[in-house]
Amino acid sequence: MAANQKKRLALDTNLLLDLARENDFAHDFRGVFQTANYSLLAGPTVFRELGFAVIWGRDAERVLASTALAKAAKWGVLAFHLTSLDQAIAERFAQRLLETRLLPMEEYNDALILAEAAVENVPLLVTSDHHLLDMDEDTLALAFTEAHLSAAHPVHPKALLRAMR
Repeated sequence: MAANQKKRLALDTNLLLDLARENDFAHDFRGVFQTANYSLLAGPTVFRELGFAVIWGRDAERVLASTALAKAAKWGVLAFHLTSLDQAIAERFAQRLLETRLLPMEEYNDALILAEAAVENVPLLVTSDHHLLDMDEDTLALAFTEAHLSAAHPVHPKALLRAMR
């Protein structure tokens, strides 16, 4: 576990794909936060989504996902792993997010990525996914409290960059 829990950020799949696309904002984000000694983390579902895209995605998606998987370590993105108990807790919380309609039913992986960050006690999930960014903050905070989980707030990488400058 990292020495400074507060300097950890969880990354959504879309940020790794943005890095693979060589999007300036994604590399600026990575550079600024790594220089500030933040750990950039990705959970099991992020890597499963990338692996799925490598096998089943369209040609362009396969290339991007392959690049993201191949370069994640070079970019300093660290994988975190969950115990089977933690994974079960994350799965139950993700299901709860769908049941309460905080996320559409077809967004199970998004719910699971957020839940994994919460179980890992990472305070922010960096994403450009509007399903996650547009959730009602009060209802989400209550869901975390009722589940006895630390909150993992979805935040856009550009917003975090603005906050750092």
